[in-house]
Amino acid sequence: MNDIVLIAMVEEAPALAGVENVFFTGIGKVNGAIAASRLIEKHRPKRIWNFGTAGGITVGGGIHRCSRFLQRDMQVGALGFAPGQTPFEDSVILDLGGSGLLCSSGDSFVTNPALDLPADLVDMEAYAIAKACLAGGVEFVCNKFISDRADGDSSGDWRANISAGQEHYLRILSENAVLRI
Repeated sequence: MNDIVLIAMVEEAPALAGVENVFFTGIGKVNGAIAASRLIEKHRPKRIWNFGTAGGITVGGGIHRCSRFLQRDMQVGALGFAPGQTPFEDSVILDLGGSGLLCSSGDSFVTNPALDLPADLVDMEAYAIAKACLAGGVEFVCNKFISDRADGDSSGDWRANISAGQEHYLRILSENAVLRI
């Protein structure tokens, strides 16, 4: 399998359920990392595609390519590390090159964009999947659909828009001949 598609929840892309190279990871960084690592080991793909919903910080609606990733809930400043920096690792941001946006991943649902987040958008899995791909020598392509504004209305907006990105995912996958039906 040259291309694997990872999405957190089937509700984000119900039309892709049952497609041979599409897998649903579950929500959060741990689930994303486990799924990506297992699939890399089992299938040795050339590329992993990640789609899903995200809260917009500097960007509005639509679909956006991400190529830089930050782990926003790694907070160990008391030990002398920068916000987002994994202790004893050099970089804070995983920069996979290109002109994509900065996606801040964490195991919390962001409801206040005024938190001074260094990000263009926020999600819950991309950083972990990107790191698994980097460790496994697999190309990572990440596209996120803005489902909400990461504000006080985000939970309701997210629920209303959870599958609204599906048409974009299908278009991108079709344009790149990724789907194995």
